[in-house]
Amino acid sequence: MDSDKVAHIHEIVGKSKKSWEYAVKNAIEHVYKKHKDVRGVDVVKMTAKVENGKIIEYKADVKIVIIGWLL
Repeated sequence: MDSDKVAHIHEIVGKSKKSWEYAVKNAIEHVYKKHKDVRGVDVVKMTAKVENGKIIEYKADVKIVIIGWLL
């Protein structure tokens, strides 16, 4: 019996002290540890934590696309 592939969407927040790019990268790497079929990312929102007029933490809300099997 053949199975069909489906896309699963995981919504998470990546964080970094370096940049928004690293926040997105950290989110992808976190999901990839358990799901090796990561195929795409949609950056939904970028925010930051500020102290004393400086950004101290970058945050990226992302949707990560994973391809899987529907049994």
